[in-house]
Amino acid sequence: MMQVKILSTPACGECAKAKKLLEEIKPQYPELVVEEVDMATPEGQEIISKYMIMSSPGVIINGELFSTGALDKQKLIEKLDNLK
Repeated sequence: MMQVKILSTPACGECAKAKKLLEEIKPQYPELVVEEVDMATPEGQEIISKYMIMSSPGVIINGELFSTGALDKQKLIEKLDNLK
């Protein structure tokens, strides 16, 4: 199983793009589990502190910070392919 946690805020344009991208590629990765966490929640704040996330969205794959800010589709696919 691959777990992706995306930390986002409702008004974030890059967050919306990242969520859409994850939905687009999900069929290629049936074992992919995506969890969205609002940065404003206590859980979100705890994750931000733990991973030192300074821009949104924050993307964590299998417990490891993968990216912050704009999500690069090609790099994401490469990472997920390496985890297969």
